[in-house]
Amino acid sequence: MKTPYKNIYNVLKLNRFIVLAVVVCALLSSTFSVWMVFNTNQKALNSAFAINTDGSIIPLKLVTQKENFRVEALAHLELFHNYFYNIDASNYERNLEKALWLGNSSVDNLYRQKKADGVYNRLLQYSLVQKVLIIDSQIEEQNGTYVFKTVTVFEINRGSIIDTYELVSSGNLITVDRNFPNNPHGLLITNYFENTLKKLNDEGRKK
Repeated sequence: MKTPYKNIYNVLKLNRFIVLAVVVCALLSSTFSVWMVFNTNQKALNSAFAINTDGSIIPLKLVTQKENFRVEALAHLELFHNYFYNIDASNYERNLEKALWLGNSSVDNLYRQKKADGVYNRLLQYSLVQKVLIIDSQIEEQNGTYVFKTVTVFEINRGSIIDTYELVSSGNLITVDRNFPNNPHGLLITNYFENTLKKLNDEGRKK
């Protein structure tokens, strides 16, 4: 008598073949995935570190962060010194207000001291123009603290005579929340101090 059903042994063989094929494919796929992860990890290990000057190993991510910090720190210092020292009778209030956003109370105290000494009154009285020519900053990391020294060369136009000065200032930098547009770099100058100020041309340069 004919039956519509296939031989039970043939069905079992087919099922076993399908199961074995699925298991083999799964093993091959898992093996390939493990190899890819291992290979990627090895490449990452070989390229994720840099050698410091003293021979120590530094993660490249940290190196990149420090490089980015240095770029922003130099830009922050240049912005501050331009605002604080590049002034004349028409812009000094606006520029000094912007400069005060970039530093803490040490900058504000210096501003108040200059104001009490009549620096800005003389600027108005004699229509002086103080123009920044060079800003050269050096930044060092000391025990997790960023210390800077900046040499600012500026000239004061007194009408018929132009005097040139070199100012050396120093301080620290700390990170704060970015505040656009007042503090775009998210840095704050602390312990700011004007170390030395010297006149570069003894008799002044006549126009």
